Amino acid sequence: MIQRFIELGEGYSDIYELIETTKANKERVSNLIALHTKINEKDVTSLVVIMQPTELGNFQALYICREGVPNPNVIDNKRYALFTELATYLNKEIIQLEVKPSSMFHELDLYYQYIIGILRLNHYLPILQ
Repeated sequence: MIQRFIELGEGYSDIYELIETTKANKERVSNLIALHTKINEKDVTSLVVIMQPTELGNFQALYICREGVPNPNVIDNKRYALFTELATYLNKEIIQLEVKPSSMFHELDLYYQYIIGILRLNHYLPILQ
């Protein structure tokens, strides 16, 4: 199985695309994830939607708005409220995890491998087959 992050942006206006893409594929949604971290003393959150693997090609998409949304546990904000509304619409819980910031990794691909490892260890993603 191929599991890959599809980065939509940092969560400013692209959060609307994340929400619409998720609603259009609501039957495929597996999990909603909020990855909390700290960058330059600023508490931020990445929003992730994990889809069920495709039947053809066995591809699992993880749509992400990376590190651009204020951490809702520190500052209430409209963008996270929209993600919460999406969770209610889908009847899903938002899984919240603390992670290292992407800036700690030399390459973005290494950061995504780190996140996939965390998600697999917590059984939010299936193991490799």
